[in-house]
Amino acid sequence: MPNQYHGMRFLILPLLLFFGHALMAQQDSLPPTKQADSLQLQDKDSLLAKSKDSTKRKLKDTGMGKLAAKKEDSISIRDYKIISYQRDTAYVDTTLTIKKEYKYNYLRKDDFELMPFANMGQPYNELGKSFSGISYYPRIGATAKHPGYFEKEDINYYNVPTPMTELMFKTTMEQGQFLDALLTFNVSERFNASIAYNGFRSLGKYRYEEAQDGKFRVTFNYLTRNEKYGLRGHIAAQEMQSEESGGLLDRTQFEDDLPDFQDRAKIDLLYTDAKNRILGKRYFLDHQYKLVNHKKDSTDKEPTTLVMGHEFSYESKIYDFEQTRQNDAFGQDPFLIPIEDRARLKTMFNKGSVEFSNRTLGRLSGNISLYNYNYFFNSLLITEEETIQNKLKGEEISVGGSYSNTLGPFFLKGNVNYTVSGDLTGNNFDAMARYRLNDNNSITGAIHISSRMPDFNYLLYQSDYRNFNWQNNNTFEKVQTQSIKFGFDSKYFGQLEAEYSAVDNYTYFASTASEEEIGLGQETAFVRPFQESGTVNHLKVKYEKEIKWRKWALMNTVMYQEVDQGNQVLNLPQVVTRNSLYFSSDVFKKAMFLQTGVTFKYFTSYNMDAYNPLLGEFYIQNNEELGGYPLLDVFINAKVKQTRIYLKAEHLNSIFSEPNYYSAPNYPYRDFVIRFGLVWNFFS
Repeated sequence: MPNQYHGMRFLILPLLLFFGHALMAQQDSLPPTKQADSLQLQDKDSLLAKSKDSTKRKLKDTGMGKLAAKKEDSISIRDYKIISYQRDTAYVDTTLTIKKEYKYNYLRKDDFELMPFANMGQPYNELGKSFSGISYYPRIGATAKHPGYFEKEDINYYNVPTPMTELMFKTTMEQGQFLDALLTFNVSERFNASIAYNGFRSLGKYRYEEAQDGKFRVTFNYLTRNEKYGLRGHIAAQEMQSEESGGLLDRTQFEDDLPDFQDRAKIDLLYTDAKNRILGKRYFLDHQYKLVNHKKDSTDKEPTTLVMGHEFSYESKIYDFEQTRQNDAFGQDPFLIPIEDRARLKTMFNKGSVEFSNRTLGRLSGNISLYNYNYFFNSLLITEEETIQNKLKGEEISVGGSYSNTLGPFFLKGNVNYTVSGDLTGNNFDAMARYRLNDNNSITGAIHISSRMPDFNYLLYQSDYRNFNWQNNNTFEKVQTQSIKFGFDSKYFGQLEAEYSAVDNYTYFASTASEEEIGLGQETAFVRPFQESGTVNHLKVKYEKEIKWRKWALMNTVMYQEVDQGNQVLNLPQVVTRNSLYFSSDVFKKAMFLQTGVTFKYFTSYNMDAYNPLLGEFYIQNNEELGGYPLLDVFINAKVKQTRIYLKAEHLNSIFSEPNYYSAPNYPYRDFVIRFGLVWNFFS
């Protein structure tokens, strides 16, 4: 199949250069005095970035046929706003902190609860679990391939007074680079847009593990002059592909630490002819119209409003697995050779809403939504035992509402959805309350209740390999989840989070291979979806605290987990810890801010999930325990103006420790590597 996005990646740099050159000369515009963002958004304290940086610029008032009249305005870094899908507002933050160090990775978020594979862009094994953030509708599956995928909730919108560019660069493992480029600009005072491209290529240290991504996004948001109509939307086109080897053919080549195999490219792999890929396109539009906007006076920032809204999203997604030859790791006697498996999902979502807002009563909304889905394969599969359909198609109609309000030190927020027609979902209820004890301490409580079917690949799957064909939409039941959360956030005592979840009908992948078949390396050939009849109980407690003394600091993050279950279907490490000791100081007469230190990460040994490349999923295995080894990184980071420079020696202790470090059974974690990169912001 031709790569429909192949030509797109070559257009990104010219587009960025063209737009950047054309827009640098545009007329600067300050945000309105009311500091309202472009879509009547609300600032929420929990998401505000505390930045010490400020950029004061002299702006020129340029007019045709008039003499240039100089006026001096002050633009701070807080005028460059980032607006999330949930309508929370944060600010561009160019500071250099230890948390920025944790987020400087492929995902651009803290990966404390994840264990990456050897190469960049490969799957992440889970070290921690949360059941309260599950999407309302089932997704295509192949969850091991999705950590870096931009869902609609991951797309940000921008409101900037002048053009801003952010470039992130980082070296990869072998023969490749990672680039995340963003250009956002104000076409006018009330229309903001952005264009972004995220892509990388990394050959990897092992012989067959090349990975590459290309993710293109365009966003826009607009607000009329009378602030009655607001519009935002985005287009996203994404491709994520990697070579799949099945891991080590002979573990002794890695674990015996022989000189011949110090070059990892010489290690034998299970197979070297398979690839998988995620391909996605999405069109998103969200607009609102204010029917009522009653203000007491011009300074009233919380007027009584009545708003009608509509959200539309259309997305098509493909998951491919291809292999040129049959391999016993997936079973014998396939239907067709070469193997060309393809799952497709097309969804369309429409939601209409009405929202009433009042200073006293808070913000109350009601909505009705229609979700159309079509998950399908090329043809029916008819065997002597059964007939497997080629698609699951239908629509879901649901109603819902939300509420939020601030009552003195209390902040309340809730959301509910109930499906009135459809087979995939049942209900969803989230409620959160935060109480601010004082300026330095607050407590939070939250509950989550949901009911929905598992992802589509649990319900229906077809493959050219005989063992990977099933249909469970009439036998599997909805997964029932109940979670309760507690949090304590203190400037002096740190952050404590506790979550307890009870899950009924927990769904998972596992292998039914016998000991003999496992010994022959055929465990992955018998992986199938299962549903647990009993209740799975999960407790997670996470504590974070930074201790500072002069220019030194010690950042500690510890997580404890306990699972109570009838059968061993959820495997997680009991303890995960990360500790960073670092030194920070201005150097070179305060021309540079330097931060250097060491990070220690450790998790207790447990039955680590195994990886199945054909499904793009992790599956439960209870045959061996892995983990119980430290990960030691040394970093030197620096900041010069708006440029942050990162240099890290990753997994330094692998130079002198035993090679017993795995990210999943048969998949070693990365060896010692030195990587360099930077994040650079330009303000025009």
